[in-house]
Amino acid sequence: MWTSLTRLREPMTLAGVFTLAAVALGLRFLPADVLPAASAALAGYAAGFLFFAIGPEHWHRRRLLALAAMAGLCLLLAWLTPRLGTAQVLLVVWVACATNVLPPRWLIAAAALLNLAFYLMMVHHEFGAPFTMTLINIGFQSLAGLCVYYARRAEDSRDALARVNADLLATRALLADSARDAERLRVARELHDVAGHKLTAMKLNLRALASDPALAAREEIRIAQQLSTELLDDIRSVVQAMRDSRGLDLQTAIRALAAPLPRPALDLRIEDGVKVDDPAVAESLLRIVQECLTNAARHASAETLTVSLKKEDAGMHLQIEDDGRLKSRVREGNGLSGIRERVAALGGELHFGTSATGGLRLDVRLPA
Repeated sequence: MWTSLTRLREPMTLAGVFTLAAVALGLRFLPADVLPAASAALAGYAAGFLFFAIGPEHWHRRRLLALAAMAGLCLLLAWLTPRLGTAQVLLVVWVACATNVLPPRWLIAAAALLNLAFYLMMVHHEFGAPFTMTLINIGFQSLAGLCVYYARRAEDSRDALARVNADLLATRALLADSARDAERLRVARELHDVAGHKLTAMKLNLRALASDPALAAREEIRIAQQLSTELLDDIRSVVQAMRDSRGLDLQTAIRALAAPLPRPALDLRIEDGVKVDDPAVAESLLRIVQECLTNAARHASAETLTVSLKKEDAGMHLQIEDDGRLKSRVREGNGLSGIRERVAALGGELHFGTSATGGLRLDVRLPA
């Protein structure tokens, strides 16, 4: 519902609504015997336009049927109102809509047939200069179609740029986390190798001093031995904690990947205790989520992508599903093949199917 209202507010949709409203106002100049039929035809055209404009993108066939109905009602209005100019305006709106879904050659062929039918109607009704009027109509239709075409191109370029930007942000987050992890490991090694070595040497020297009868009874020697032992134990605990805290921050990287994308929204659920130490594994998991984000937006028109990462006895379980609806059955194209190759390179297993809503669902199990 919210998505439909959002699409209703898009500039192209609003322009079409205002155009239809202006056309409706012009119907008052029609004779009384034609007005009911023309009003019904325009209402049907408006309903088809709204369905086409705000309907889910995965309703591809239904939107094509709406487009076909709009074309038929447009010709009916051309027959009923040959001198009002209603059909010419609606043909421009139709071409703008058809540019969104039809390949260029099909669009040109359909527009040519509609304009031919419109020309023949004008000839039948003895409209003055029908060929010139048809050429003028084609000019306006071409302008509308080109505007929509380049607007879509700009939108696609914006989305591609957003995906590249998201990829860079996620990669930067992983690199920064990997650098922090490497620095933490270096500091841990330095503490263990340098401070630990020197404290061990100090303990040996204190033990040698304590064996001297002249110094054995001194309290300072005993306290120094105790402090050096406690300090060495503390350093070992710190080093172990620094080694145990290793692990790349997948959550930040995945959120950075999804943040610039307008949709789908990301529902990320990473179980406590899940850690990924290997940058190659983290990179593969990131690319799998990225591919699913792209598929959910392009092919399923999903609003939400749920990503769940859990720890299992045998390793990790990654589950991804969206709430969209696939236009056809799941087929292993380049995207899914790439995911399968990444999972196979890590020695894991991949299973995919459809979610409860009809979207894509992936189950990835990786060994420990």
